Amino acid sequence: MNKTLATLAFTALSLFAGSTFAANAACDAQATEKKLAGAAKTSFLKKCEKDNAAAPSPACELAATEKKLAGAAKTSFLKKCEKDAANAASPACEKSAMDKKLAGAAKNSHLKKCMADEQAAAKK
Repeated sequence: MNKTLATLAFTALSLFAGSTFAANAACDAQATEKKLAGAAKTSFLKKCEKDNAAAPSPACELAATEKKLAGAAKTSFLKKCEKDAANAASPACEKSAMDKKLAGAAKNSHLKKCMADEQAAAKK
């Protein structure tokens, strides 16, 4: 279950990052097509990117559909799914926590430290 959730979160994060880039390119193309410039272009791009950022990731949308959620339950699920995807731990950190049989606050603390250590190592 945890492995599936981690995989889903990682996939959602990847799709979200890719869709954000695509949205920026799409918004820029629309602004160019409309021949916008200056403040009008800036305003259009800001609104377009905000509208695209509000859309849930395809992975979270798919999970909500599979669970047959609707209304407030779907909204709540999508919000949590997006938050979890943004805070998703790497598979190595998840595996480390599972190997140590951590749960709850201990697992969260371990994952947070593990992710910080990975980021510090990546900067070197």
